[in-house]
Amino acid sequence: MARDPSRKAGIKDIAEAADVAVSTVSHVLNGTAPISAEVRERVLDAANSLGYLARRREKAAIAVLRSVLLAVPSDTLPHSELNLFSWTLLSALTRECERRAIGVIPMEIDRADFSGAQLVERARATNADGILILSEDRADLLHDVAASGIPAVLMNGEDQEMQIDSVTPGNRFAARYATNWLIAQGHRRIMHLTWEGRSTIRRRRDGFLDAFRANGLSLEEAHVHLARGYQPDLGAEAIRGWLDSHDGTMGGVTAIFCAADNLALGIMPVLARAGIRLPQDLSIIGFDGVALGEFTAPPLTTVSVPLEHLGSSALHLLEQRIVNAALNPPAHRLELGCRLTIRGSVRALA
Repeated sequence: MARDPSRKAGIKDIAEAADVAVSTVSHVLNGTAPISAEVRERVLDAANSLGYLARRREKAAIAVLRSVLLAVPSDTLPHSELNLFSWTLLSALTRECERRAIGVIPMEIDRADFSGAQLVERARATNADGILILSEDRADLLHDVAASGIPAVLMNGEDQEMQIDSVTPGNRFAARYATNWLIAQGHRRIMHLTWEGRSTIRRRRDGFLDAFRANGLSLEEAHVHLARGYQPDLGAEAIRGWLDSHDGTMGGVTAIFCAADNLALGIMPVLARAGIRLPQDLSIIGFDGVALGEFTAPPLTTVSVPLEHLGSSALHLLEQRIVNAALNPPAHRLELGCRLTIRGSVRALA
């Protein structure tokens, strides 16, 4: 007799679908006995197709996490065109917490007088099960959080001492991949427009230079040009400075790899006013994939960061830290792969 689709599948349904005994399903799902790879795969496929595994994971998550303290810089909270990276990440995280019925307690942490001790005190006062920290990787703050013993995950940042878990885009690998692609398009004199940001931004510069080394190209052709920040107007200021010092030209540079889409959005109008056509005279790539790049003229090629997955990955790390607390496992650092979104702002030279 066919199973009623409105009824949630159980172990008996999995056993029937996989053509095994109920006890075999139990052993596979709980790891209580050695089972052959073929039978194990059959059972897991059946459990997955019936939706059993998804419900089991969700129940475990809800049981483990009831509330989290979300520590964020103040400029990530208002929705604006300048903070789309953080805003998109936080929106996805909030939706995931709502779906799992996890309470979120927000706290701004970028005041000059703010300390890790205050963050820990707030977490304890609110009985938060864990702490999520966004884009704030000061060593003193992370040290206080790690010393507290409260489970914590750093999002979009690097803990240089590996004291707490962290999840971040694979900035260095993605920048190397994008630069490799530019080189494959025939570009040899490439500018990396960046700023003296946190370690995550420096990793993008590292990846840019890695690509030149890997391709046997001289680093003299890898031009690192600094803006005073990531805002579009500071990108425009930086590129005007370059043009002024090179008689209104790009000085032989055929492509610019911007460390953020915001920088690319700032320099495109300046280049157009200088008579530099995109992409005929100059190619441009951005990084982040959340700014208004698809609406620029030409549409901006960019490195797209998996912002929709950063929050859920952080929650997973937090859950695992809580579940395995007795084992006191070492800190995990998770890097998520980025993708190159090719649009119309790059021209192949070869």
